[in-house]
Amino acid sequence: MDTKTNPMLVFIVVLLCLFRESRISFAADTITANQSLSGDQTIVSGDFELGFFELDGRHYIGTWCSYRVVSASTIVWVANREKPISDRFSSVLNISDGNLVLFNEAKTPVWSTQLTSTTTSASVQAVLLDSGNLVLRAHSSSSEFLWQSFDHPTHAWLPGAKIGFNNITKQTQILTSWKNSRDPAPGLYSCKLDPNGSNSYILQWNRSKQYWTSGSWNASSNIFSLFPEMRLNYVYNYSFVSNENGSYFTYSLYDPKKVSPFMMSASGQIQQLIWFTPSLPPKLLTSRPRQQCAVHAICGAFGSCNEKSGVLCNCLMGFEQKSPRDWVLQDYSGGCQRKTNLQCGNSTSVIGTKDQFLEMHSMSMPENELHVKVGSAKKCESICLNNCACTAYAYESSTACSIWIGDLLGVQELAADDAGGRTLYIRLAASELMYLKNGKGDADKRSLKIAMVSAAAELLTIIFCYFLWKKRLGKQRKQGRKYGVTKINYGAGGGKNDTELPLFGLKSILDATNNFSEANKLGEGGFGPVYKGILPENQEVAIKRLSKMSGQGHEEFMNELNLIAKLQHTNLVRLLGCCIEEEELILIYEFMPNRSLDKLLFDPSENAELDWGKRFRIIEGIAQGVLYIHKYSRLKIIHRDLKASNVLLDGAMHPKISDFGMAKIFETNQTEANTNRVVGTYGYMSPEYARYGHFSEKVDVFSFGVLLLEIVSGKRNAAFYRFEHSPTLAGWAWELWKEGRGMEVIDASVRETCPPDEALKCIHVGFLCVQEAPADRPTMASVIRMLSNEATSLPPSKEPAFSTNRNSVPVVGSSQLPAVFSNNGVTISLPAGR
Repeated sequence: MDTKTNPMLVFIVVLLCLFRESRISFAADTITANQSLSGDQTIVSGDFELGFFELDGRHYIGTWCSYRVVSASTIVWVANREKPISDRFSSVLNISDGNLVLFNEAKTPVWSTQLTSTTTSASVQAVLLDSGNLVLRAHSSSSEFLWQSFDHPTHAWLPGAKIGFNNITKQTQILTSWKNSRDPAPGLYSCKLDPNGSNSYILQWNRSKQYWTSGSWNASSNIFSLFPEMRLNYVYNYSFVSNENGSYFTYSLYDPKKVSPFMMSASGQIQQLIWFTPSLPPKLLTSRPRQQCAVHAICGAFGSCNEKSGVLCNCLMGFEQKSPRDWVLQDYSGGCQRKTNLQCGNSTSVIGTKDQFLEMHSMSMPENELHVKVGSAKKCESICLNNCACTAYAYESSTACSIWIGDLLGVQELAADDAGGRTLYIRLAASELMYLKNGKGDADKRSLKIAMVSAAAELLTIIFCYFLWKKRLGKQRKQGRKYGVTKINYGAGGGKNDTELPLFGLKSILDATNNFSEANKLGEGGFGPVYKGILPENQEVAIKRLSKMSGQGHEEFMNELNLIAKLQHTNLVRLLGCCIEEEELILIYEFMPNRSLDKLLFDPSENAELDWGKRFRIIEGIAQGVLYIHKYSRLKIIHRDLKASNVLLDGAMHPKISDFGMAKIFETNQTEANTNRVVGTYGYMSPEYARYGHFSEKVDVFSFGVLLLEIVSGKRNAAFYRFEHSPTLAGWAWELWKEGRGMEVIDASVRETCPPDEALKCIHVGFLCVQEAPADRPTMASVIRMLSNEATSLPPSKEPAFSTNRNSVPVVGSSQLPAVFSNNGVTISLPAGR
C-alpha cells in the first residue's frame, strides 16, 4: 500500500476546511441569518461580551463586562433567566423567522425576541453595540431597531438605557433582582418608576410593598429630592423625561470609557458600581437604601437583621433557617421556621403549660403592629396569649400595647445603648423556652469548667512564652522584609538618632481589639475597617486594618507608612506603629476621642459642641498642618484628599490631619505634576485636577477652601442641593455674598455669637481658595496671614469653580460620597482612574 501523501488531496482538504470556516465565522459583534452562537462562542463589542455562561450547572445566554470574570457583579443582562439550559454545546442562539431565538439541546425554543412583524430572517441581524445593548435590526438600517435588550432589562441598568414606561408601545422597563448570587431567576426586589405619577422611582418587595423612594424629580436642579448626591456626582449625568409619550429616567457617563452600571441587587438595594481597574472587582459608589436592614423583609419571616455583626441575618431564638442552602448564598428571603410548634392554649402536653414568651431587649419593632389599649403589661400579654395567631407583643404603657399577628418581618437587633431599642416578647412553645433556659445554664457550667482548665494550662503556656515570642519575632521580621519593611525610622533621616517605628505583633493587635470584634469597630474606610484598641499599658489606639475586599493595598499602605513616619506636627495624626504579619497590613495611630470633624460638624445633635471659637481654632490648625507639609516638613507633600472626615479631633478639639495614602511627594524645587490616576473625593477636587490630572499645592488650597466653607456654614458640600442654580456649597454661599447677605452663610448655631468680621473674613478667604484658576488661589502661607492678621486687606475674589452647572466636571471624581459619618476617621479614599 502506498503510504505517500497525495498533494492534491491535501490541497482539496485545506480548501474544504477554509470554506467550512468561512461559513461559520462572522463579525465580532454580529449574528446574521446563516450564523449561530453555541458552546464557548461569543460576540464582543467595546467593553461587553455576549455568550453562554454557567452557574451551578445551569447555562444562560447573557451579556457581561468583557475581560472580567463572569459573575453576578459583571453580568448585565440575561435572556433566559427563568429557563436555563443544561448543555450549551447542544444549544444554539440564532435568527429564526425574523426573531433571535435560543434553542435548547432538544431544539425547543426557550427564549425569543417575540417579534410579530413579517420581516424575513435573511434581512435581519443581531448586533451587540458598544453600549452593551443587544439589538435586532434590518441589514438596511443601522439606526432603527426592531428589538433591543435596553427595552427589556433584567437586573442591570446601563448608560443610555431607560427605566420607565412608554404610553405608545405600552412597554415598561423594570429592574428585577436575581434570586441570589448563583440564580438569575427573578428575585423579590424591583426598581421602577412610580406608576402613580409622582415623577419618582421606587423600590418594591414582591412587586407590591414599596420600601424606598427617590423623591420627586426637580427639573430645575436635575435631581430627585431624596437623592441629593446626584448633584455633585462627576461620574453620572442624569436626566428625566416625562411627556405624553411616556416617562423615563436615563443617564450617561461623563467619561464614556468607564463601565459603570446600576444593579438591582439580590440584597434589595439599588447599587451604583464602577470599574476603576478592569482586572479588579468593581467598586461600590452608592447604595439605596443606605442600610441593608432598611430593605423590606431582608431577613424573611422571623429573621433578625443586624448590620454590625459578621452575619447580616440570623433567626430569632427558637427558630431555624427554612433553607440553609439559600442562606449560604445570602438569600435570606425564605426566612425562619419554628423549631418547636406552638401549643396554642392546649394544656394537655407533657409540659402541661401554655405557650410562653421570650424576652428580647434592644430590638426594633416588627412591621404591621396592632395597637391595643390595655391597663397593664399582664393584660397585654394575655391578649396575645389568648390569640393563637399572635406571635409577639410589646408593652410600654397603658396606651402602648402592641401585638403582631402572623409572621414577624423587619426585626432588627440594635445596640444596647440605642435609644430606639425596645423590649419585644416573642411567642414560643413552653418546651422550647425551657430548652433555651436550660441550655444557658449548661453553658454557664461549661464556662466554669473551661475557666478552671484554662487556669491550669496557663502555667504551661508561660513556660513556652519566651520561645514562642522569639519565633514570632523572627517570623514578623521575615514578613516585614517581604513587604519591603524591616524598620521605620523618623527623625533627622538616616542618622543614629532616628527613632524606630515599632512593629507590633499580630497577637498584640488581636488582644487589643478583642479579635477585631464588632464592638471595637469605629468605622470603615476605603482602606478597610478601623478599630479601637487598648494596648497593655491601657493606651487607647486606633487600628486600621487593610480589608481583603479593598481595592487598595501594598502601595497605599507603604505610602502612608513612610509619609506619616517622617512627619511630626501638632496638627498631623501620629503613627504609633504597624503590623505586617500573616498577610495582615495594619497601621496603629493615636486615638482621637472626639472622632472626626464631619461627625461633629454635620450632625445636628452634636454640632452645638463646636462654638465659633473652636471652629476658628480648627480652621487655623488645619491651615497650619497643610502649610507644614507644603513648606516646612522634611518632605514636600501634596495631600490630595483633604476633607472633613480626614480631620480628627483630639480631647482638646485640636485638629489632626490624617489619611496620607493618596499623598504625593514633590522634589524640593518641584511645583506641579500630572497624573493619569486621579484620586481624592469629588466636591473637594479642584477643576484642573479633576479634569486633567494636573496638581500642585493649589489642589490642597482648593480643598481647604471647601472645608473652610463647610466649617463656617455647618453644611456638607458633598450633599448640597438646596439652591437649584448652585450645585455646590461655594456656589450657594457666593450668591448670598453677592447680595450682601454673607451673614446667612454662617451656621445658625453660631451666627449670633461669632465676631461678624472674623466670620465674614473666613468666608472671603474660602472664596479666594476655591477660585477656578490655580494662579488666583493664595498659598497656605498667605491664607494663614489673612486669617491671623486683622489689619490685612483681602483681595477681591472671582466666582468660585463649580458654582454653576456650566462648569461641571466631565470626569470621574473619585471615592464614593460619604454615606455615614466616620468614627476616628482614619480612612483612605478610593482611587479613580481617568
